[in-house]
Amino acid sequence: MVYVSIIGCGNMGSALAEGLSKAGGYSVTACDLDPDARERVADYCEETTDDPAAATAGADIVVVAVKPDIVGPVLDSIDLSPEQTLVSFAAGVRREYVQARTDATVVRVMPNIAAAYGDMAAAAVAEDLSDEVRAMLGAVGSFVEVDESLMDIATAVNGSGPAFVFYLLEAMKDAGIESGLNPEQAEVLAAQTFKGAGEIVLQDDRSVDELIDAVCSPNGTTIEGMKVLRASDADTAVMDAVEAARKRSVELAEEFRDD
Repeated sequence: MVYVSIIGCGNMGSALAEGLSKAGGYSVTACDLDPDARERVADYCEETTDDPAAATAGADIVVVAVKPDIVGPVLDSIDLSPEQTLVSFAAGVRREYVQARTDATVVRVMPNIAAAYGDMAAAAVAEDLSDEVRAMLGAVGSFVEVDESLMDIATAVNGSGPAFVFYLLEAMKDAGIESGLNPEQAEVLAAQTFKGAGEIVLQDDRSVDELIDAVCSPNGTTIEGMKVLRASDADTAVMDAVEAARKRSVELAEEFRDD
């Protein structure tokens, strides 16, 4: 049994708690000052508390899943040993900032909320990524190891990415409703299509362009839709959204560098 303490029961902290509960093999203690937040994750945890020191005592892995401006106070409230591992989920907060404030081994990870369903995409800084942390991340999804200099773009792609996908999915759903599908039918078809397309990209050896060509039969329906997309600025808009998120991550990092 691996003992995990999660400090911060917001969207990401609660998603991790739920995912680890479903995966099995993990005993989770969740910590948050908000009693409503603790109540929302109670079903996925062995224990909930508002005391960070109590939550982290005896934990193998301590996950700090709070907003960036709260990281400092949280670190000041806990005393971890070199035998423990601290995993930081805070956007823009460099490893060196966290490492200077704890004796624990520090790993920086940018996850996303699909951890709740075992489909998380995460980027982890390769240095000090133990087998224990690898196993925890693998239990709730997939991860890639990157240099810390790439964490800002990873934050934009996989951390912010679900919101961008939800936006595009909603557009497909709305198109279905406008032409006669009821909302439930349109949502299932659009969502399952996104899910299935992602699985194909992950499991098929062909490039994305080759996969597009495979769906586009000559004189068929798909190729007509692709003509519209290729004539539009849809790809540029998505790239601009990712870049805006990346820039904000850089701004957050600068704030902590000056701390």
